[in-house]
Amino acid sequence: MPAINAAPPPPPITTRAAIFLLVLYALSYFVPFYLSHTTRPSPTLSRDAPSVIRARIRSVTLSCLVCTTATFVVLSRAGAGDTTPREALHLLGLWPPALWDSCRVLFLTALLFAGPLFSYFVVERGWADWVRLAPVKEVWTEWTTWRNIIAGPVTEELLFRTASIPLMLLAGTPPTRTILLTPIIFGLAHVHHFYEFRLTHPQVPAAAALLRSCFQLGYTTLFGAYATFLFLRTGSLLAVCAVHAFCNCMGLRQVWAASSPCGAGRRGRGRARRRGEKAR
Repeated sequence: MPAINAAPPPPPITTRAAIFLLVLYALSYFVPFYLSHTTRPSPTLSRDAPSVIRARIRSVTLSCLVCTTATFVVLSRAGAGDTTPREALHLLGLWPPALWDSCRVLFLTALLFAGPLFSYFVVERGWADWVRLAPVKEVWTEWTTWRNIIAGPVTEELLFRTASIPLMLLAGTPPTRTILLTPIIFGLAHVHHFYEFRLTHPQVPAAAALLRSCFQLGYTTLFGAYATFLFLRTGSLLAVCAVHAFCNCMGLRQVWAASSPCGAGRRGRGRARRRGEKAR
């Protein structure tokens, strides 16, 4: 006869094992950049070169597919195989897509940028850019915009949220610890940009480059915590991808000037160019 107050069975994996897998996932995302001459940064090859962007997108797409498949297998085999494929897809945030939740979190995030959005659309008449669909066209014609608005958010959320957060849940890690721990790995995965920046901008002092990298680590970690919170609340990859793309579109929250969503097309770049000429 089983004991009435029997202790619950231990989780299939430990939090330490889950974090170890997360670190491996993060390494698989950016280490391949330095293994091929087509993706490796150099003083003469910028990460913004179209050939580099295309090669890196192929690399991270493969990494994301492998890592997501690995997590799917772990989830399916966990607990003596009592997790069905449909339940595993739900834990991964792939199904159902949760369209309503995606719209809600996107609207709530947009409220943080209410001032810059009003300034851009109303004061600077940015609505005219969207009537012409200039920002949308820019996504499809500019490789850097495609990377920042589509490829980057989708692949990063697929790896750092879809493939990672379910492992923490499987380990029985409390939500608060999950929100605090996993974004650190997400932030550290961007530190390699310090090396890239030093290669392509040797004239910038090392202290300034280090400060830039530390600042990037801070805001990527902060955003990672926010995205993790949203993923835990919505259980939707689509929701966090939409928020990530929107935040990349807006850039850092500005309190002194308007933000230009998605670069605001040619007119926005023209204004930025004129401001740069005046500064010089």
